[in-house]
Amino acid sequence: MEPADVMIRVAEADPSIARVLREICGLEAGVRSLALDLVAARLRAHPAADGLLEAIGHLRRDDVARRIAEALGPPA
Repeated sequence: MEPADVMIRVAEADPSIARVLREICGLEAGVRSLALDLVAARLRAHPAADGLLEAIGHLRRDDVARRIAEALGPPA
């Protein structure tokens, strides 16, 4: 399963995650990258953050962000 598919499935099951992903994926690429830098910096302090850091790496990709945004629709 592709990373975008996994994130979409999780978001469909949890509205709070969907809300955050919609906002992040709706940002312009440069702004999205800066926002994800901040999130990643915070997560690096947690020992179990490897999977989340990998997901953040995928969210930096325009094709992944676009796919998620299209699947989840616009922010409410």
